Amino acid sequence: MPERLAEMLLDLWTPLIILWITVLPYIYMAPMAPSQVLPNGSSLGLNVLSEEQRVLNRSKRGWVWNQMFVLEEFSGPEPILVGRLHTDLDPGSKKIKYILSGDGAGTIFQINDITGDIHAIKRLDREEKAEYTLTAQAVDWETNKPLEPPSEFIIKVQDINDNAPEFLNGPYHATVPEMSILGTSVTNVTATDADDPVYGNSAKLVYSILEGQPYFSIEPETAIIKTALPNMDREAKEEYLVVIQAKDMGGHSGGLSGTTTLTVTLTDVNDNPPKFAQSLYHFSVPEDVVLGTAIGRVKANDQDIGENARSSYDIIDGDGTALFEITSDAQAQDGIIRLRKPLDFETKKSYTLKVEAANVHIDPRFSSRGPFKDTATVKIVVEDADEPPVFSSPTYLLEVHENAAINSVIGQVTARDPDVSSSPIRFSIDRHTDLERQFNINAEDGRITLATPLDRETSMWHNITIIATEIRNHSQISRVPVAIKVLDVNDNAPEFASEYEAFLCENGKPGQVIQTVSAIDKDEPKTGHFFLYSLLPEMANNPNFTIKKNEDNSLSILAKHSGFNRQKQEVYLLPIVISDSGNPPLSSTSTLTIRVCGCSSDGVVQSCNVEAYVLPIGLSMGALIAILACIILLLVIVVLFVTLRRHKNEPLIIKDDEDVRENIIRYDDEGGGEEDTEAFDIATLQNPDGINGFLPRKDIKPDLQFMPRQGLAPVPNGVDVDEFINVRLHEADNDPTAPPYDSIQIYGYEGRGSVAGSLSSLESSTSDSDQNFDYLSEWGPRFKRLGELYSVGESDKET
Repeated sequence: MPERLAEMLLDLWTPLIILWITVLPYIYMAPMAPSQVLPNGSSLGLNVLSEEQRVLNRSKRGWVWNQMFVLEEFSGPEPILVGRLHTDLDPGSKKIKYILSGDGAGTIFQINDITGDIHAIKRLDREEKAEYTLTAQAVDWETNKPLEPPSEFIIKVQDINDNAPEFLNGPYHATVPEMSILGTSVTNVTATDADDPVYGNSAKLVYSILEGQPYFSIEPETAIIKTALPNMDREAKEEYLVVIQAKDMGGHSGGLSGTTTLTVTLTDVNDNPPKFAQSLYHFSVPEDVVLGTAIGRVKANDQDIGENARSSYDIIDGDGTALFEITSDAQAQDGIIRLRKPLDFETKKSYTLKVEAANVHIDPRFSSRGPFKDTATVKIVVEDADEPPVFSSPTYLLEVHENAAINSVIGQVTARDPDVSSSPIRFSIDRHTDLERQFNINAEDGRITLATPLDRETSMWHNITIIATEIRNHSQISRVPVAIKVLDVNDNAPEFASEYEAFLCENGKPGQVIQTVSAIDKDEPKTGHFFLYSLLPEMANNPNFTIKKNEDNSLSILAKHSGFNRQKQEVYLLPIVISDSGNPPLSSTSTLTIRVCGCSSDGVVQSCNVEAYVLPIGLSMGALIAILACIILLLVIVVLFVTLRRHKNEPLIIKDDEDVRENIIRYDDEGGGEEDTEAFDIATLQNPDGINGFLPRKDIKPDLQFMPRQGLAPVPNGVDVDEFINVRLHEADNDPTAPPYDSIQIYGYEGRGSVAGSLSSLESSTSDSDQNFDYLSEWGPRFKRLGELYSVGESDKET
């Protein structure tokens, strides 16, 4: 009731206060003494003194304050009277004029230049402009001269409650954890009011909740929003809408208000345990499933979200804990059961597992709600499948001596069909692992036999693969590796480790070690190698050398005496018998070559050749080699010189590769006939000496020298070839002593189908039988035999 009574009194006095402020200026407009000042400042008194008074006395203003007030948002039929300006010099004779200047003068505020009344001609808004600074001055009406200095004053706009509160940042969003205690702070909101906060209660705000109760509350002055109910559950309701109001005038009636909305979201906490959707799960899996295959999924539901809903899965009990495992799927939040070890339908047909789901992140505040875990039973049934054969061992190791007989049994492999309906097994060897086919296997019982002889020194290990196949189902096969080790037998005699060659100094001493040799044996006895060395029986009493066995299984050869001479004997051969310790023992004879050499005083070998004795004194082997090289070089130079001289004596043949006639008449070989354009030398036609001079034959010298005609002139290189050939042909036909230069040896083959005809002086008739070869006998001894041959040919034809 007191609060309600206060509100009623405030509502009653508010219009009275506004009315008092409005009519107050008119109350003080009555005539006053020149020095009287209006309390509201509506009248401004000014003193006008004489010149002498202004000099002798300090001027005294007729006003003491400089502010006027006007109510904002006031609207009426006439302008609002703000106040009045009045000077003490105004006797009322209308000889003084009032002038107003400054903010809003003439536009917002207007002055009566006679009475000094100031009116507001426009509606004012304090939120737009709160005060105006103006300047008042009294001047002479006729001359406009100032009667006193200008005076500055302020007109303030008085506030009224004309602006409602506003939430500039709304609507708002906030979060609070679920299950929070009562009074947990959610957020705070802020509203603003454009009214004057220092004048009245226009800007005094009070906050309240219009919607959102009873879940949330708000403090009226600070606008802090808190939870009004404890333990709000997100799983029951996750989001709340709260409507908030801000009211000015201290929240009293008549004040203005503004509203906004706040959306409150409850965040999740881990307050719910996981729970399996069913207590028993059934899965079936074939026995031949691949290891790591997912058999099934189980899931525990959790009403929480995010990290609070994450659960880990484990197998905590059951008869298949060693064969199965469970992993957590972080995306689907379920557990995946996988196979760890192979299954066997014939051994066990079903398994039972107990799986547990437990939250990963537990909030200790809610541990009293019970254990955050749950369990379920999983039953897995194994289905029968046709399985491949199973060997009795994953690998086999067999041993065989290298001298084992062919077809002897090395070992045996066994396999069985694990299925209930057992199938017979057939064995075979993967020939890709036995390319040389050294082994065989019995297809029925798996016995492995030797097919070819073995040699341990060639290959000590043989790795093959045995295949077992079901006879009823050939697709069911299994493989097993078999390693066969070849055992050693003593089948190799020892021998020298390398080709030894010993050197004996002529100035050596008796008992000096000439050479140390060692032996090797390709066999590998279990107790290691032990060699026996001896000389041949017929050389047991060798006068020059003896042997000595060393502790490291090597042998030293010693000289019995000194004074060896390489001129008497340059090389000694010492046969040594080497025996091993095998059963039975094997032995071999190796010969050591001992060369007698000349050595320096400190035993360094210098020369081992007998020829070194016949070398001149002071002539070394290097000098001898240099002399021999010089002799060989001189012989090469002589041979080259003779060869060049021989080539130089041969006639030079001039060739001109650029002559266009070369492709017609060039002849480089004998024979070829008229169709052979490569058989004639064009240089013969181009040689000027061959035209003017006489070209003798190369084979024989004719008895009568044919002299060429004196009237023939030299023919230049550009002469007509056809005319040149005709002239030469005419000369050759009229020469009784020798054939022409293009002799019979060049034109041994006339060719076929020549368009140009034969260039030979042996003109052919229509047939070979018409040709007479008797004149060949007149050409000399070498052509006589040719004539006889052709004559015999003609006689034969006639016969």
